[in-house]
Amino acid sequence: MMEYKGYFAKVEFDDDANILHGEVINLRDVITFEGRAVEELQQALRDSVDDYLDFCAERGEDPEKPYSGKFVVRVEPELHKTITIEARKEGKSLNAWVNTAISKALKASKPGA
Repeated sequence: MMEYKGYFAKVEFDDDANILHGEVINLRDVITFEGRAVEELQQALRDSVDDYLDFCAERGEDPEKPYSGKFVVRVEPELHKTITIEARKEGKSLNAWVNTAISKALKASKPGA
């Protein structure tokens, strides 16, 4: 995993072309890059992200931000009711309760947790 200015990218190796290629994964817009060596790949990521930001600026558009902190989750009505009750029991908002539950689940899913 690579990161530049909050944009995260996954990298793969193309054995046929003998090249590393990557794609920014935390956007709906598409940002790709490639290189033959690690240093070249790192520079290509920086160049591609900077080009994206420059392109947005030239068009007078705000670049897409990597994650706003908001997402919609659809659940069954009974589950919605249950988690709302649990949140209220703990004196938390539904958002705070869900945030805590997700954080706990992620910690529990890590090896050695």
